[in-house]
Amino acid sequence: MGCSGSSHAKPKRIVKKIIRKPKPWKHPQPITRSQLMQLREEFWDTAPHYGGKKEIWDALRAAAEADLDLAQAIVDSAGVIVHNTDMTICFDETGTKYELPKYVLSEPTNMIRYD
Repeated sequence: MGCSGSSHAKPKRIVKKIIRKPKPWKHPQPITRSQLMQLREEFWDTAPHYGGKKEIWDALRAAAEADLDLAQAIVDSAGVIVHNTDMTICFDETGTKYELPKYVLSEPTNMIRYD
């Protein structure tokens, strides 16, 4: 006889998603690099106020500013669970949700470039 609480179900495995570049996107109006940088700074300055842990926000910022291989290593070592492969939605190990706007992850297709 077995225990009434025993189960032959396999333990749940979390499948790790590989980070990818975000799909091309367009800002509502053409934007300069300095305007984009200002938007990014404002987001990162206020992000911890949306909830979550500061160390996770710091890891997400470092990953957003890194190349893909380093970004993957950063999120893996911080225990970040990537829900969307472009990192727009992530979770920490406690289930807290972190949402990143595309403008902190890549440049828009309609960015104004000065020669």
